[in-house]
Amino acid sequence: MSEGRVGFYPGTFDPITLGHSDIIQRAAKLVDRLVIGVAINLNKGPMFSLDERVEILRSELDAMKGQLNGCVVEVRPFDNLTIHCAQEHGAGLIIRGLRAVADFEYEYQLVGMNRLLDAEIETIFIMANHEYQFIASRLVKEIAQLDGDISAFVSGRVAKRLYERVGRSEIKS
Repeated sequence: MSEGRVGFYPGTFDPITLGHSDIIQRAAKLVDRLVIGVAINLNKGPMFSLDERVEILRSELDAMKGQLNGCVVEVRPFDNLTIHCAQEHGAGLIIRGLRAVADFEYEYQLVGMNRLLDAEIETIFIMANHEYQFIASRLVKEIAQLDGDISAFVSGRVAKRLYERVGRSEIKS
């Protein structure tokens, strides 16, 4: 039994931003099943543990159910190569979000390497909507740590978790 077109959207999601949510909603229009791969990626020094990031992502997906075009969306942690995880889940597409030209150079290298590892899996880029192009998880964490307002960059649920993590109980105006 075929499950239709499967996409794999990998990332660290530390934390998931409104930009990530936008890419998820738009990718859900292109595939029948979307697997969101949450990378361990200790090199990036995640603020949230892998289990916390998976839990936060699942909570965000619950909140956006009506915006997923009937697509089945799953969250799966992974600690191997992106291409191997995509293969394990039967994905024919790897979905990558792009914010700026600087992202493209790095992503272009990844596509070339992945094509050599498995020429059957295509990579597609989804440009972030203009209102999200500047959002980076790294900067969101820094703003939260330095007492800034992150409400324009993440959902209220994610902001609450992030503020708790950095020892803040409320948003300062």
